[in-house]
Amino acid sequence: MNDARTIPGTSRRGALITGLERRFIVATFRRVLGFPLGRFGLLVVLSLALIASLASYVAPYDPYVQHAGDELLAPSVTYLFGTDEYGRDILSRLMYGARISFMVGVVSVVLGVVVGVSTGLIAGYWGGWVDAGIMRVYDALLAFPAILLGIAVASVLGPGVINAAIAVGIVSMPQFARISRAAMLGERGKEYVLAARTQGASDVRIVFRHILPNTLAPTIVQVSLAMAFAVLLEASLSFLGLGAQPPEPSWGSMLSASRSYLRVAPWYGVAPGVCLTVLLLGMNLLADAMRDALDPRQINLSR
Repeated sequence: MNDARTIPGTSRRGALITGLERRFIVATFRRVLGFPLGRFGLLVVLSLALIASLASYVAPYDPYVQHAGDELLAPSVTYLFGTDEYGRDILSRLMYGARISFMVGVVSVVLGVVVGVSTGLIAGYWGGWVDAGIMRVYDALLAFPAILLGIAVASVLGPGVINAAIAVGIVSMPQFARISRAAMLGERGKEYVLAARTQGASDVRIVFRHILPNTLAPTIVQVSLAMAFAVLLEASLSFLGLGAQPPEPSWGSMLSASRSYLRVAPWYGVAPGVCLTVLLLGMNLLADAMRDALDPRQINLSR
């Protein structure tokens, strides 16, 4: 039986698909930029990501250095956002804390996408007991509130940034699995799947090479939403002492530490709270723009 690579016209068809995918990505990006709130959300996320990546160069102080005698100072020219209870510059710690937020968001979303999408596609394609077994596991995970499940996983793995990322990734898997399974159920009976099967393509190739690209639109939207959720859940775990451990700078741990000084240093808790709010707002606005940009009723590749 001939492999799909030996069928005449396959390379041309592959080039056509690649061209359509490229045009789809460009058209989606332009459509996102066409929404004012989408542009604002993208600007916020990119700005904070740039600050996080360049924190070693733009931070005014070392976030771990304690300045004796400068404890709990109000915002000033020397310390723009004030200092914490150990005399550490809050602005510098916020910049380095953004690294943890983005790192946990990226790692957890990648874990959720790889495992959740793969298992969701497998469940939807094979059906039967495979579908029932996989989805019942995810239903059991969905039975628990996200924060409670995150606390349970982080407690078993132990506190730490990497373990917090794994916990958040496990929490996000059911959503990706359900979305990809629903998309698979709508795609597996279409003609291009039957054509690939008649050409001798294996089930794995059909699932991940032919069907997966056609199910990415809802997954991409979920990725943007999951990033915001991951940042919030990481901050919650750090707030509870299950995320980043001292002296690592984390927005959640800074919020937790500031509770004891709300009366004498209200700026201590306001700064990380505002940063977290701005990042979540930007991510959610970007997710809304992505959802509208990937709406099938608005997509026209002929443009």
